[in-house]
Amino acid sequence: MAGSDLKSRTPNGTSAVALDPATSSHIPVKALYTPADLKGSDYEGEIGYPGEYPFTRGVQATMYRGRLWTMRQYAGMGDAEESNKRYKYLLAHGTTGLSVAFDLPTQMGMDSDHALAAGEVGKVGVAIDSIEDMERLFDGIELTKISTSMTINATGSILLALYVAVARRQGADLRKLSGTVQNDVLKEYIARGTYIYPPQHALRVITDMFAWTKENVPEWNTISISGYHMREAGSTAVQEVAFTLGNGMAYVEAAIKAGLNVDEFAPRLSFFFNAHNNFLEEVAKFRAARRMWARIMREHFKAKNPRSWMLRFHTQTAGSTLTAQQPENNIVRTAIQALAAVLGGTQSLHTNSYDEALALPTEQAARIALRTQQVIAYESGAPQTIDPLAGSYYVEALTNEIEKRAAEYLGKIEVMGGMLKAIERGFVQQEIQNAAYEYQQSVDREEAIVVGVNRFEVEEEKPIPIQKIDPALESKQIERVRALRTRRDAGSCKDALQKVEDAARSGENVMPRIVEAVEAYSTVGEISDAMRRVFGEYKEAVVI
Repeated sequence: MAGSDLKSRTPNGTSAVALDPATSSHIPVKALYTPADLKGSDYEGEIGYPGEYPFTRGVQATMYRGRLWTMRQYAGMGDAEESNKRYKYLLAHGTTGLSVAFDLPTQMGMDSDHALAAGEVGKVGVAIDSIEDMERLFDGIELTKISTSMTINATGSILLALYVAVARRQGADLRKLSGTVQNDVLKEYIARGTYIYPPQHALRVITDMFAWTKENVPEWNTISISGYHMREAGSTAVQEVAFTLGNGMAYVEAAIKAGLNVDEFAPRLSFFFNAHNNFLEEVAKFRAARRMWARIMREHFKAKNPRSWMLRFHTQTAGSTLTAQQPENNIVRTAIQALAAVLGGTQSLHTNSYDEALALPTEQAARIALRTQQVIAYESGAPQTIDPLAGSYYVEALTNEIEKRAAEYLGKIEVMGGMLKAIERGFVQQEIQNAAYEYQQSVDREEAIVVGVNRFEVEEEKPIPIQKIDPALESKQIERVRALRTRRDAGSCKDALQKVEDAARSGENVMPRIVEAVEAYSTVGEISDAMRRVFGEYKEAVVI
């Protein structure tokens, strides 16, 4: 019976729908899975129990029975006041964590009046130049009452310092601050491009943050090792797991080399993954990543603390899957992706708005995205039991196969001398580019179906309302930063910036000096320039 032709058992004798018999990572998919596909598997060693090594079923024993995931909506636009309004709107509608999007000048360590910032101020996120902007951004929001994630990398040290300085002004106990700074520069060299300093210097700043936050902001996640952007650039699910964990290993190695004990910083490492459309592959991907990281930390890095073995992660639904054609379809895509993240055991989740292929989200679109999470949480029944797909012959076989293929990638990277060498050689970038090209070719050939794009199109579409950023906000922001420079104590600011430069040059931990600089009203661009004078700037190697 198990080996009989599936076609003979379809309704009315009709043949099964012709679908691609492989996942998005080119893993062949059989028509039927049975216990034979898990022959020789070890339940205790491979699947186990939630909250226990190897954490395949989740990092918490009770998972969502004890606490739902954090509903963290990503937002930031224009200036600090505009973004503050959106945060308060989201909080009023039930979001349980903030996630800050910064504009490109802020990400690149440039002030809003920099020549290269022209036309980009406040466009893809909020413009933050100084502590005054950061105060406006969180005006009326008590920082010890909310968890905040900041999607910032090359300037992550400065933005964390600004957040801490604002918390001090609020009279907050810094030890009660919770949140995450993305701070993953390696994926910037691979897939995204908002880097400043060469990799070795960037890693030095990151390990300085590990050490400083441990003593000063112990509940803060000092890095969110991000597969998301590699997936957005076109990687497969297997590549996302492999390259994300490879970057994670590079950070751990750098921290150990800097003299930190692995069990002192590893419990605060966090991860950031994409949730794509291939539903069951995504669930299996999360489970495989969790199991692989547990083994890497315990067996390779010899970590002793079980919390060091746990892969805690945030998920964002896939922006690259959103289409400008028939954008309402994106609501369905996002719901499927969000459910995959929940069934995969995410700790926090951002759901994209359906209009994001056209512009920054409107309030209505952002509310629908948040409501998607709330429907899953309170109506779907998915959180009622832990890892409900465990034991599925297909899901377990797919989890095993993703782990096997990701491990093969890590083996290749090890032979090259580690992740930094692999990035410098362009290996990781080339693999992602090849995967992206192959996928686009399959879409063009209609082998991969994108509903509303290469199949099921409509001739005319009604326009939908889109969010527009007031162009006057840029000039307003420029005036603010210039006025700040005029009225601040120039001597104190100059001294603080010199101390940042001296710390960068001497090897002293730069974080205390950066905090002093932001409190002296130094700007993001000025502090970045102080470190540029020591570290220089990274020039990308061309991958052909």
